[in-house]
Amino acid sequence: MAVQLAHRGRSLLSELAKCATPTAARFLHRHPTEMTLLEMLGSTNLRRSTPEDYRILREIVKSFERYSGVGNDIQLTLPERSANELIMIEKKREYEKGIMDPSKFAPGHHIFQVLHTVKQSPLFQVLRKMPKGAALKTHDTSMCSSRAVIEMTYRENLWVCTTHKGCRVVEFRFAKEKPKDLRHEDGEWQPMEKLRELRGEENLRKYLRVRLSMYPLASFTTNALAWRHMMGIFNLLDGLLQYAPLWGDYYYNALKEFYADGVQYLEVRSVLPELYCLDGSRLPKRETVQIYMDSLKRFKQEHPGFIDSKLIYAPIRHVQPEVVGQYVKECTELNKEFPNFVVGFDLVGQEDKGHPLSKFAEELLKLPEHINFYFHAGQTNWYGSHVDQNLLDAIVLGTKRISHGYTITKHPILMRLAKYLNIALEVCPVSNQVLQLGSDYRSHPAATLIAENVPMVVSSGNPGFWRAAPLSHDFYMAFLGIAPMTADLKFLKRTAKNSIRYSSLKDEGKAEAMEKWKKEWDKWVAKIVAEKDQALEDKK
Repeated sequence: MAVQLAHRGRSLLSELAKCATPTAARFLHRHPTEMTLLEMLGSTNLRRSTPEDYRILREIVKSFERYSGVGNDIQLTLPERSANELIMIEKKREYEKGIMDPSKFAPGHHIFQVLHTVKQSPLFQVLRKMPKGAALKTHDTSMCSSRAVIEMTYRENLWVCTTHKGCRVVEFRFAKEKPKDLRHEDGEWQPMEKLRELRGEENLRKYLRVRLSMYPLASFTTNALAWRHMMGIFNLLDGLLQYAPLWGDYYYNALKEFYADGVQYLEVRSVLPELYCLDGSRLPKRETVQIYMDSLKRFKQEHPGFIDSKLIYAPIRHVQPEVVGQYVKECTELNKEFPNFVVGFDLVGQEDKGHPLSKFAEELLKLPEHINFYFHAGQTNWYGSHVDQNLLDAIVLGTKRISHGYTITKHPILMRLAKYLNIALEVCPVSNQVLQLGSDYRSHPAATLIAENVPMVVSSGNPGFWRAAPLSHDFYMAFLGIAPMTADLKFLKRTAKNSIRYSSLKDEGKAEAMEKWKKEWDKWVAKIVAEKDQALEDKK
């Protein structure tokens, strides 16, 4: 038996030696009954290898690895190959610079430390113009840039509550008259225009730019402190953005910023707050949804290249099971009224706090089957705790995607299940770093997802809170810092296509979306090729 295996190993090695190039992987696809790579190596005494055997085996293993990652199934067109040459020149230039001097490799640093230098990168500029398909993980009040939010503070009837003798802004409120309630010790309400006069317009704008973002705080002592800071921004924005006339404008501006960054489709997770009016009265949740839809309709009319946007109802997870039961009823009712817009359900908030998904399973399973789950799970560094067990529960409950899934590579069975069940991981590199899950993008667990070809999409989460582009900075860090150096346009194309493939769109909608995306993609490729040809012409 051992002789037969050895003979079989040498025979297969000889056959693969004829194609010891990237075709090695294809060879095994065409010959599924042949022994696997591991079997072949297991029946080969590597210490008896000749230099020629070593060279052949090395090339075979290298080919297997290269053809097993994300994007390996993509075949580039001739224009794409030409564009890929330029993209890879820029990528390898940054890689080589980083190898020579690691301090100059942007993905090795905190995003806030390299935010300005990254914007000057030729590779980043190429990626910024790239049609990225969809952003499948965004949150309702952290999508817009802080500059856009500050412009909204110029609306009439806006009051601001400050503490520390006007030095710290703690609350916003739209009202005809001065609000009477004070939730903050030493707080004082005053018209926003009066605060501008006291602080100076430019000084106040600079202050709000800092107050409304995590930047430039590159280091928190714990993940919990980072979360606390972020939730403080959300809470501050509530009084400003939950004013009914402003809610739709914010969403419209978010669509505008994402579209300008190469995003043609958006899925928004929203807590669906009951918006308030100038007289203080509250509107039902259905009115919040209606405002979303009216704003989306206007945006699509004015931007025909934009595909669409959908909403995932995502209330806060830090509640008791009976409250989740109420959430499920609300989602069901909203889906009945808005079946083509309210398409999914999630629970958001810091996973380390509160109950795991298993606590809510009985209530969650009451959600009608046609409304999909898109659970946050595994957004943690803990291993073997009730927190990362959310990954198991999300999969068993039938989630269509997993948001973050940062710890899934510590659970190989769950990772294989995600691949088998075609559950995509929403990878948000910048968010993971800012919230203190990791410091160096080269160590991001999504590298394993890429190597194992686990379904994944690149998204951003809360780009408005870290002064990042809506999606480009996440693509840049994923492409340069997380994916291997050899990952090229095939990786970028597969990732963009995945964002549409794993969206909540129906099959017909996905086909139409893919056509719109491909139209923009081909234009982008053609422009890169034209600029490359012009550069070569100028050198003559």
